[in-house]
Amino acid sequence: MKLSNIPTRLAAGGYVLHSGMEKWGGDAETAAGTHGMAVGAFPALKSLDPATFLKALSVGEMATGALLLAPFVKPRTAGAALTAFAGGLVGMYLRTPSLRKPGSVWPTPQGIGVSKDVWLLGIGLGLLLDRQGGGARGRKAEAKSAGKAAKRVDKAAKHADRAARRAAKAVHA
Repeated sequence: MKLSNIPTRLAAGGYVLHSGMEKWGGDAETAAGTHGMAVGAFPALKSLDPATFLKALSVGEMATGALLLAPFVKPRTAGAALTAFAGGLVGMYLRTPSLRKPGSVWPTPQGIGVSKDVWLLGIGLGLLLDRQGGGARGRKAEAKSAGKAAKRVDKAAKHADRAARRAAKAVHA
């Protein structure tokens, strides 16, 4: 791990891990509120039980935070996890009109708490695009690296989608 990655990984990882730990012990009211907000943006989640959804979200956050904090996890791997997770949060923000000022991406007072997730997305993308070795590389190599990073994000998003579908099936089984 590069020294320059430590501050962002500690800050983002600690924040996300703590958030997941807080959700783990959430009560029925917290589960219903969190689930309701997610369903508003992603209607496919409606079939999940709110308590199950909150536990799954908690596990996802704790896993993402742990990946960021583990020094043996490559920056790109940690970045892919954070990008996929934060991408979902930013997607929820963008799909919930009450969180944004009309016709704008800027937050309403109710949206400030969620709008900060754009910073997590930026940190994730920064780690995802990180180069381990340093040194000069040509534009062609940078483009190839960015293409591979995009494929990693896509793969992580597909994996998260499959996991959500499996969780939904398990709830209904």
